[in-house]
Amino acid sequence: MSVTDLRDGSNKAARYAWSAVGVGFTLLSIVIAAGALVAILGYVAVQGISSVNWAFVTELPRPVGVTGGGVANGIVGSIIIVGIATLIAVPIGVLTGVYLALFGRGVFAESLRLFSDVLAGLPSIAIGLFAYTLFVAPFKQFSAFSASIAFAVIMLPLIIRTSEEAIRSVPRTVREAGFALGLSRYATTMKIVVPAARGAILTAVLLGIARVTGETAPLLFTAFGSQFWEINPFHPMAELSLQVFTYAISPYDDWHRQAWAGALLLTVAVFFINLLARFALSFGKR
Repeated sequence: MSVTDLRDGSNKAARYAWSAVGVGFTLLSIVIAAGALVAILGYVAVQGISSVNWAFVTELPRPVGVTGGGVANGIVGSIIIVGIATLIAVPIGVLTGVYLALFGRGVFAESLRLFSDVLAGLPSIAIGLFAYTLFVAPFKQFSAFSASIAFAVIMLPLIIRTSEEAIRSVPRTVREAGFALGLSRYATTMKIVVPAARGAILTAVLLGIARVTGETAPLLFTAFGSQFWEINPFHPMAELSLQVFTYAISPYDDWHRQAWAGALLLTVAVFFINLLARFALSFGKR
């Protein structure tokens, strides 16, 4: 056996050894990440499941010192606030993504991409202060609408960048086929290209909804919360994650139990939204 053969055999053994170390660290990381997720979800479920019942999801909060009650107004408030935020963010985000994917060139388009990436990294509490400055302080009144504005700003970067990539993934030949049929650029874009990417765009929208569903910091400066039924978006309004925060920092054991139950509801909601997003993405690919 030559010296070269010995060297090659030694190098091969070293590569196998480093490969085994890399695989081991990868498996360890997976176990740690999955274990942490299971531990958090399991602990929330154990703490909150005993307080989740029909009364909890259908009744209003009780006065301080009175046990029982529920978070029905917070659930309705969450639907209203997130719904308005979605109505604001989706058209702006999708149209911006279409522009960047098909027509965005030069300094302006690159600036939009940069601002979108920077916005995605901003703390949500800073966005809440932004909404407070523009929509709460001038009118001297908290409102659900200002909370929806903050949530829409949080959702925009994800929708913009994902929509852009979804539109880019549509083959150029699809657009060329539309032009060959005599369609205008607008008709080709809105009737052929965007529908072809609708699965990924819908996924981005659902992930954006999941992103803001559990947000609390912006609500402290905007919606503010309420103990009563309120469906007017220009008034202070209850929101489930804000109620969880309020109950969690209270000195009452009953409110602590309700906080865990509300956290469980939020966790389940986010889980199902993510499942729906995966289904939408797989459906779009098919």
